[in-house]
Amino acid sequence: MKKLLFIGLIALTMMATIGCGGKKQTAGDEFYQDSTDVVAAEKPTIYGVAVKSSTGDTLEIIIDNGDTLFLNIARAREDQRIMGIIQEGDRMIVLCNPEKTIGETVINQNMLLGDWIMPDPIDGSTDVGISIKEGGIAESIELTNISYRTWKIIDGMLEITSIREGGSQEEEVNYYNITKLTADSLTYKDEEDTYEYSRYKPKEGYGVDIELEESSLEEYMMN
Repeated sequence: MKKLLFIGLIALTMMATIGCGGKKQTAGDEFYQDSTDVVAAEKPTIYGVAVKSSTGDTLEIIIDNGDTLFLNIARAREDQRIMGIIQEGDRMIVLCNPEKTIGETVINQNMLLGDWIMPDPIDGSTDVGISIKEGGIAESIELTNISYRTWKIIDGMLEITSIREGGSQEEEVNYYNITKLTADSLTYKDEEDTYEYSRYKPKEGYGVDIELEESSLEEYMMN
């Protein structure tokens, strides 16, 4: 009887061990799946040309590798994450979902490029600003204490690198959320400051060609 009881205890112990082991393995599997779900998939930023102008919920775009994508931009429009207008032939920058079916942030690169100025925050005596150029180049406009170097779009945000004059000459990297982009205005902000720019326009009369009246041969001979 004692022998049978002993064997029974061993069997119960083994079953409990197997049961715990199975439960532990299941918990491990669940933890692995949960962990995988927590890690956000990388969202690609694509560059391409808008096939047609659009004010609707679909952006048709030919991206740089030649593929044509049809992106749902209903949520971007609802969240006011379409910067500029979608215009046929304009180059667009789009933050997509991993499957490249949804455009979460859309930026008209043609409208973003250019010289942007605002009154000097210190005394307003002159206009200062930033020049956003092709090829990711950025330059300062009438700024004496900071030199802009590069720009690009990262996760739908504007990344600008710069060097402060008189400092350590180490490159600074700052990220800004673009909140407004039109043909004549650009606004972006970080956690502390908001920068409201207007597109630079030459002053009236500057660089205007003056048409000279042509002299006739008869007038020349008279002189």
